[in-house]
Amino acid sequence: MEWLTEEKIPVGKWMKAVFEWLKDNLSWFFDGLETLLSWVIDGTVDLLQYPPALLMVALFAGITWLIQKDWKRVVIVTLCFLYVINQGYWEETAESLTLILYAGFFCMAFGVPLGIYFAHNPRAYKAVEPVLDMMQTIPTFVYLIPMIVLFGIGMVPGLVATFIFVVAAPIRLTQLGVSQVPIALKEAARAFGATPRETLFKVELPYAFPQIMAGLNQTIMLSLSMVVIAGLVGADGLGIPVIRALNTVNAAKGFESGFVIVAVAIALDRMLRVETK
Repeated sequence: MEWLTEEKIPVGKWMKAVFEWLKDNLSWFFDGLETLLSWVIDGTVDLLQYPPALLMVALFAGITWLIQKDWKRVVIVTLCFLYVINQGYWEETAESLTLILYAGFFCMAFGVPLGIYFAHNPRAYKAVEPVLDMMQTIPTFVYLIPMIVLFGIGMVPGLVATFIFVVAAPIRLTQLGVSQVPIALKEAARAFGATPRETLFKVELPYAFPQIMAGLNQTIMLSLSMVVIAGLVGADGLGIPVIRALNTVNAAKGFESGFVIVAVAIALDRMLRVETK
């Protein structure tokens, strides 16, 4: 087997060369993007942290009621965020919620249109499916290395790495939902004179809505799972106390911050999950 390892395919060197080229030739773009995203993220964090924490909890409870119309879920969301306040992690939670908010926004804005396109073009989806598999299979720590090269440390590399890791979920679930629309429904719409645009917005998207919302839910949960990893590149939030607990072998701090992350995950899940009937 030695002959197989004598001429090693220089994958690592190729990728290093790519990112070095990007840094050398497009540093102006990445610096500008980092400045813009940092400004937006910092402003959103300040906005979430400015009101009293209890007022924000009431706001989240109201949003849950508007979306779910279920008082049980409102109670669960309220209790979860009250637990976060009780443990003294509201500031870190606001920072993580900002990262999740923008990761969810960019992933859905990018993933839903692509999912619709791939549902209407199965060959294109087959061609890109291995790329989506690779994006979700590569260890998330690997994404952090080139992000540091391009953006430095802070919230921005954590956001971009989260986007790359998470965006496959809304693409896949939107494609699945739209492609599963019964042919009879689409034929009936066309028979009544619906244009392709009307068929998309009045038939396909309403039918696929539960799958699209499942994609949003998965986006949020996967983004939350990146919180700790993003902390390794200087992203503020709930990942920082976990990393500090790990570095100091502080089990109490680790479980404390870990349970807070679980509480935030439960709250977001109950706020946004759409039950299929």
